[in-house]
Amino acid sequence: MFVIAGLGNPTSKYDKTRHNVGFDVIDMLADKYNIRIKEKKHKALCGTGIIEGQKVLLVKPQTFMNLSGESIGMILNFYKLKPESELMVIYDDVSLAPGRLRIRKKGSAGGHNGMKSIISHVGTQEFLRIKIGVGEKPQGWDLADYVLGRFSREERRLVEEAFERACDAAGLMVQGKTDQAMNQYN
Repeated sequence: MFVIAGLGNPTSKYDKTRHNVGFDVIDMLADKYNIRIKEKKHKALCGTGIIEGQKVLLVKPQTFMNLSGESIGMILNFYKLKPESELMVIYDDVSLAPGRLRIRKKGSAGGHNGMKSIISHVGTQEFLRIKIGVGEKPQGWDLADYVLGRFSREERRLVEEAFERACDAAGLMVQGKTDQAMNQYN
C-alpha cells in the first residue's frame, strides 16, 4: 500500500489557504479516482482506494500542520510501511512561484514545520514529495500570516492548474515512475 499524505490545517477556517494546498490535491485525487475520504483514524481523515492499479491510502492529517508527523508516523507504524518506498507527501513551498511543482525523492524540511515534524516522526528524509509553489512572502510580512492567507484570483488559477499536474505526477509516482514525473513536471 502507498500512503499519499497532503498537508494542511483542519477546519474550514483554513480552506483554500496557501498552507492547505496539500489538502486540496488530496481532495482532487479523491474525486478523480472515486475515493471517499471519510474515515477518521490515526489523527487523520483517510480514504482507501486504487490509483493507477496501486492500492493507496489518501491522508489528510488533522493535527494541524506543525504536528503532521504524529499522524503520518502512526499510519506508517500501524501498516508497517517503509517511508522510503511507500510514502508520498504533498505540501506548499514558499520558495517556488505560484503554480510551480517540484518533485523530489528525498530532502530536508527546508524550513517547513510540517515536514520537520514528519522527518522527526518517520526517522528519515527519504520519502517522495510533491511541492506546490505558493510564492514568496512579501517583504515585511510575517511568514505565518502569509501561508495562512488566501491566493489572489490569478494565483488561485495557477495553483489549481498545478493541482491537476500534481495528481498526474502522483499517478506516475505510485507506479514507480518518479523519474518520469520529475522530468515531466519539474
